[in-house]
Amino acid sequence: MRQSQEYVSPRSNEGRNSYVIEQLTKTFLELLVEKPINSISISELVEKAHVGRASFYRNYKCKEDILKSYIDTLFHEWIDEYNENPDMPLNKLIYTMISHFEKHRSFYEIINKRGLPYLLKDVIIDICGPKPEYEKTQAYSSAFVAYTLYGWIEVWFQRGMKESAAEIAELFEAQGL
Repeated sequence: MRQSQEYVSPRSNEGRNSYVIEQLTKTFLELLVEKPINSISISELVEKAHVGRASFYRNYKCKEDILKSYIDTLFHEWIDEYNENPDMPLNKLIYTMISHFEKHRSFYEIINKRGLPYLLKDVIIDICGPKPEYEKTQAYSSAFVAYTLYGWIEVWFQRGMKESAAEIAELFEAQGL
């Protein structure tokens, strides 16, 4: 049977590696609930995940890479929505992004609790920030959007994620930006 994107045999290398990634991610998130990232060793992680140490290093350079990969996975849904309307007004962009964080609140609360919101910056800049092919006005405008989004999200995290997506969008609109 030929493998397709829809079906990957659990016995294939790709299937086994997907299992390893899933186990490492699940276990790492469980450990992050219990303790800070610096208190989690690779040895503890692979032992609790029941995978080999080489499996960790085949997929990741460091523990933060697990979170970056998971964030990329979570953001994929939001990216699809953004790509359908990349010129949406900034307050709508903020609304949709905060809605994404609300949908995955339990994960982002862990990220916030452990002091890791900075991991979101690269994702946001990659999505909304300047690209090498942009002319200067577009480059600076997109940098403004990306860093503004990140700043608002970081403050929202620091405040305990109290305001709803609608409230954040209204606050932003009130700024006249």
